[in-house]
Amino acid sequence: MSSIQSKIENNVAWLHLNRPEVFNSFNREMALKLQAELDACNANPDVRAIVIIGNGKAFCAGQDLKEVTSPELNPGFKKILEEHYNPIVSRIRTIEKPIIAAVNGVAAGAGANIALACDVVIASEYASFIQAFSKIGLIPDSGGTFFLPRLIGFQKASAIMMLGDKVSATEAERLGMVYKVVPSGGFEEEVHKVATTLSKMPTKALGMTKRLLNKSMTNTLEDQLDMEGKLQIEAAQSEDYAEGVNAFVEKRTPNFKGK
Repeated sequence: MSSIQSKIENNVAWLHLNRPEVFNSFNREMALKLQAELDACNANPDVRAIVIIGNGKAFCAGQDLKEVTSPELNPGFKKILEEHYNPIVSRIRTIEKPIIAAVNGVAAGAGANIALACDVVIASEYASFIQAFSKIGLIPDSGGTFFLPRLIGFQKASAIMMLGDKVSATEAERLGMVYKVVPSGGFEEEVHKVATTLSKMPTKALGMTKRLLNKSMTNTLEDQLDMEGKLQIEAAQSEDYAEGVNAFVEKRTPNFKGK
């Protein structure tokens, strides 16, 4: 049984974390498989949006501690970070297609921070987020110390990481950690709706927007304005821009192709 189940429907790639018996916690095989699936999505022009979701009751409980406590299986933290989590987070941020984290249950440790690295986070009402690292004497990784303070502010991020508090879905929405919380009965329907909407939008422009958001983390205002100008000129030369303008003039729904 594959630790990542993937399918493509209507230009949306669905990547299911598939180790439900251990709350979709990562081992080496699953981490490398997720990277390979993300690479395949990036290379496939038919994929215009990506959803990462967990099978079973959890989104992802982070690292499988049985692996790191096994003398035979333990790859060591250097390898885990450099070959597992850091490459996953880097792919999520550099793939110029919208990536949705559909958080259907608990997201803990690296699982929480991988979700927060995504472009859009949709949470079930039963979802929760836990920076579990301090509970076992570790520090937050997988980009958590980068993304969380930028999402919710330094003070809140510091407290959540040091205390290891469980953050409910509604609290996560209030703090700005997630885009929206959806009742469990309509969760997958809402994820489908958002993913389908994104897959029909001008993919090149969305990718450029993502690139700009990434650079805004470190750019000066002058640098950012300069980059916006260059990318706006590039976007204005796209087929999707021409289609969008024509559709506006003709008072019809645009048919974007992601070109």
